[in-house]
Amino acid sequence: MRRVLPDTGSVTAEFAVVLPAVIVVVALAVGAVGASAQSVRLADAAAVAARQTARGDVDSVPETLAALAPGAESSSSLQGAIVCLTVARAVSLGPLSGVVTLRARSCAPTAGG
Repeated sequence: MRRVLPDTGSVTAEFAVVLPAVIVVVALAVGAVGASAQSVRLADAAAVAARQTARGDVDSVPETLAALAPGAESSSSLQGAIVCLTVARAVSLGPLSGVVTLRARSCAPTAGG
């Protein structure tokens, strides 16, 4: 009769193989949630800055963007009686820093429109 060896240590080996994958998945999930939060803040900043630009308060737009979305760059365009503002910023969160660029666009009617 052959003797069966116990599986002592096999659970430890399986855990050691699975743990890095779990850590990567959790890190990516946290990064995605952080990037989503930054995207919402960028959209809010674009909306506020577009309304300021439409009112003719262009001088305060850089201050607003610096407060709401630090490091963001903006560009505006006038399409008839509507001012559109595009704001872009690189994600600043862990391994996604500088790799992913977020963009938000918002439009508002001009003060006379």
